[in-house]
Amino acid sequence: MTHMQLRDRNLDPITRAAEGLPRRRFTVAELEAMVAAGILDEDERIELIGGEVVPMPAKGIDHEILKAALNTHWVKRLPERFRLVPETTFRLSPDTYIEPDFIFYDKAVGIRGLKADTAHFAVEIADSSYAYDIGRKAALYASFGIPELWVIHAVRLETRIHRKPSPQGYLDIGDFGPDAELVPAFAPELAVRLGTLELN
Repeated sequence: MTHMQLRDRNLDPITRAAEGLPRRRFTVAELEAMVAAGILDEDERIELIGGEVVPMPAKGIDHEILKAALNTHWVKRLPERFRLVPETTFRLSPDTYIEPDFIFYDKAVGIRGLKADTAHFAVEIADSSYAYDIGRKAALYASFGIPELWVIHAVRLETRIHRKPSPQGYLDIGDFGPDAELVPAFAPELAVRLGTLELN
């Protein structure tokens, strides 16, 4: 039986019926098993935060255009000692994974060694989810010690850069427009001006 056969097409995939009540905590391993069993679609846009399954909004065309342009820009300039991966399942703990648009790490670590303490830099591209990404999600990245997070508004090409993570959130936060030179602290070679990218 396929995933589509298991779910009634008229049934809303989001529930708020248990607002204020405890919910069952899921683990990353359990969600991966559900995907393997066909209960969850492999391409379903969800993240697991503190054991709760969080549906993510569909990506707009501006998001995809900017992501493609950044991918091209960074792949050409990436120093040999580093690697980047787009939209990977970034496992932060047994009950939390997220899917950043880009995550950067050391080549020596490899994708199997990618964890919170081996990541250098994460990028989230957002439009409708911008407020969530600079709020709750940025706090999540900080709590796991990710050294640097950029949240880029896909339409306005404005970037909020977060550095110096702490349990209370990022201590160094700055906002930059499309003409600003954005320089990742771990690799200045990857500097970019969003306003000069070829977006088509």
